[in-house]
Amino acid sequence: MRADASTACARGAAMHDPSTAPLLRALARVQFRNGMTLDDARDLVPQFARLGISHLYASPLLAARPGSTHGYDTVGYDRIDPALGGEAALARLSARLHAHGMGLVLDIVPNHMAADVHNPWWMEVLAWGQASPYATWFDIDWTMPEPELHGRIVLPFLDRPLAGALAAGLLRLHHDGSSGLFYIHHHDHRFPLCPTGYAGLLAAVGAPGPLLAGLTTIAMRARPGAEVNRALAALRQWAATDEGHAAMARIATLHDGASQAGRTRLGALLDHQPWRLAWWRDAATRINWRRFFDITGLVSLCVERENVFDAVHGYVFSLYQRGLIDGLRVDHIDGLGAPAAYCQRLRERLARLTPRRPANALPGASIHVEKILLPTESLPAAWPVDGTTGYEFMDQVAAVLHDPDGGAALDRLWATCGRDARALDVIVHNARVQLLEQTFPAEYRRVVSLLDTALHRRGVNCAAADMTAAVSGLLTHFRPYRTYFGDEVVQDHTADQTALNTAKAAALRPLTPQQARALEQVARVLAARPEQAPRVIARRAQQAFEHLTAPLAAKSLEDTGLYRYARLLSRNEVGSDPGVLSLSVPAFHIRCADRLNHHPDTLLATATHDHKRGEDSRARLAVLSEMAAQWETLAQGWFARNGATDAAGPDRIDELMLYQTLVGAWPLDPFADRGARARFHRRIATWQTKALREAKRHTDWITPNADYENACAAFTERLLNPDTSGDFLSQLEDLVARIAPAGALNGLAQTLLRLTTPGVPDLYQGCDLWDFSLVDPDNRAPVDFAHRAALLEQCSSFDTAAATWRTGRIKQDMIRRVLSFRQQYPDLFARGTYEPVTITGPDQGHAIAFLRRYAGMSLLVAAPRLPLAMQPCASTLAAGRELDFALDLPQHTGQWHSLLGEIPRQATMPFEHGHIPITCLVRDADAGAGA
Repeated sequence: MRADASTACARGAAMHDPSTAPLLRALARVQFRNGMTLDDARDLVPQFARLGISHLYASPLLAARPGSTHGYDTVGYDRIDPALGGEAALARLSARLHAHGMGLVLDIVPNHMAADVHNPWWMEVLAWGQASPYATWFDIDWTMPEPELHGRIVLPFLDRPLAGALAAGLLRLHHDGSSGLFYIHHHDHRFPLCPTGYAGLLAAVGAPGPLLAGLTTIAMRARPGAEVNRALAALRQWAATDEGHAAMARIATLHDGASQAGRTRLGALLDHQPWRLAWWRDAATRINWRRFFDITGLVSLCVERENVFDAVHGYVFSLYQRGLIDGLRVDHIDGLGAPAAYCQRLRERLARLTPRRPANALPGASIHVEKILLPTESLPAAWPVDGTTGYEFMDQVAAVLHDPDGGAALDRLWATCGRDARALDVIVHNARVQLLEQTFPAEYRRVVSLLDTALHRRGVNCAAADMTAAVSGLLTHFRPYRTYFGDEVVQDHTADQTALNTAKAAALRPLTPQQARALEQVARVLAARPEQAPRVIARRAQQAFEHLTAPLAAKSLEDTGLYRYARLLSRNEVGSDPGVLSLSVPAFHIRCADRLNHHPDTLLATATHDHKRGEDSRARLAVLSEMAAQWETLAQGWFARNGATDAAGPDRIDELMLYQTLVGAWPLDPFADRGARARFHRRIATWQTKALREAKRHTDWITPNADYENACAAFTERLLNPDTSGDFLSQLEDLVARIAPAGALNGLAQTLLRLTTPGVPDLYQGCDLWDFSLVDPDNRAPVDFAHRAALLEQCSSFDTAAATWRTGRIKQDMIRRVLSFRQQYPDLFARGTYEPVTITGPDQGHAIAFLRRYAGMSLLVAAPRLPLAMQPCASTLAAGRELDFALDLPQHTGQWHSLLGEIPRQATMPFEHGHIPITCLVRDADAGAGA
């Protein structure tokens, strides 16, 4: 890597010994698929290395459903997806990374797979039902009380009710020559028939006796095995002959839905399968297997079973042992049955393999888990992991950049938006009630049933209505993702008990005495340890409850509440609490110190593939909290003049959300042409449709309200048309021009804090430049890496980059400079102290300052906060007003050196008039500076 100011400024310090370097230093997240292959990523390695990245952070690479855009719909855990280049391409990428001293962190998905014809495990279960060796690998309830469902899997994939699909001839019987199996086809879906009935099908068309004898053996054996494989092989061979081909056509004709006789035969055939077809709309009420949240195309695994764990992770362990990957990111850890036991098993297996890795492999293995934590919640101590994927930092760093004084005006504006403009807690509670009724009623009934059975085992009988009220109350008031009472390796359940008690106290208030009694009994079952209750039934009840609270928490806030609550959208983000507008600087320092003490290697994220809007869009919107009264006046004027009507749409909430989205995403430079304006309009329109449906107030994904959606789309189109909304667009552009420099400083402050506070910075793809993206698919769009590489090659002084800040080059330059220094002195960041610096003076609230110190090296960081008061220059971001504050630093002798550019005249007054208000200074004791 070419020397620059950041390496020069630290001259004199002892060079760091790479053999003792922490495993992770800085990650760059790359979203594969959508045009990004492993070989494409290989070509980017030098660019990431020049930026100062230590590890590539890859989205899922294992085989996924063909055409997958994200890779979380796994169909095979035993190979790298051929669409990405396969293992050979992974080896090429790994070799290039190692040549640059870098590693690879792989996102794995142990919780769920695609419920798809390309998933052989799932197909085997559909073909054989409970006789399949994989029947217990998926979380399926084979004990449904309804006679027609007992021992069967409900498959809600039909485009209409079963009777209608039969009548319309939309179910067709075909034989697959490659597998030997018969399938029912419905559009793109295929459902295998159980081979035990094949003898009857073939007998009707006069199949040869020996073949029928083999197929009869299948019927007698009633489970897969070697004899079944031989019989199916014989069937494949015969089906390939002219006689067999004609027979297969005859079978299809006999079961053709075009005739009443064919429909009758086909219906009878369906009645004898291990599955039951259903309308896709019936999934919420009839499904008897656990999905990933409410996505019927993803079926959950029972990875707590050792054989399932081995099958899911065996190939990944092989990749790790061979040095092709160096760390893991575990997707949706709370979807697993026993996360602590899982993490311990994962850590133990990786530790066992570490000595077998190649000599040139990076040391150790990192494990990070995707876990949403409440502000008062900590990562469970029983999880031997390096940390989370960083949602909590994204919340903290955003909150500390908001002005608490703006809350009153923002609340006034929000209160004028109609009867749905309520407090966030009310919105989330109502969403939970709605989700239980409309999205998860099948899962809810199962929880009630299991708890009722568990109570019966204890000799406790509760009326059905009382049980329903008790469980509903708990579920709608339970705030964390879940408890871990049934996880046997967890010894301390203080946090679990507190969460359960808090929910119970809230749920008790409206209950009758009988319902309250039921609630008390239910809570005892949910909090029982295995040694305190009949293990199997109590654990099943606990697990069903835990598997429902997690999707309820996610869907009620992230996928519903964040689209209903529009007070200020910069706080509406995954892992955040939008009800809390701001975090004080002392509180931010406390959280940073806590992170250093407990999980110093946790990830620090400010953007992800799941974020609702880009990190710099949020940073710009945060500026509105500094001018909340003016924003209130402006928005009220737009309400009055832009002509939206609640009756047609959008209503005030959706209108306010649209205005904020436009403010946050509006480009820094004018549209180059009509095409650029049209592309922006399409992005906004796509976001709007998703936002309206996720909110589930006027429309939703299940029953879209075309009238309301069309009215909102027409309103947006009129707003964005200069010929019809010139005055509005002029005001919007003036507002953006006013707040964009302050928003850019917020974005730089957010970036600097991510790079320097305790933890490992995670750079989401493309976010080395300004990120004004919207929710997916916009935030997963292809990145122009060539443009970023060109800017990286042109790097010069920080002040020069500031002069062209609208390009985002200043953000990239900051990342490069800080990460380059971090590369030279990793222990300063990984293990160095975190010491809040006291700020004094009238403007003390406009900075966040701290020291990191280790082995004689000191790093002083002062990031701007609430930058609108600094009157940043629109051309260079330099402070237009000198702030009156000072930093109370320990006494030192010697000279500070700046990582970013020209040093202010004194370290205790870092934000002088005419300087970019960002300070990142380093002092080395070995160079005579004194520690």
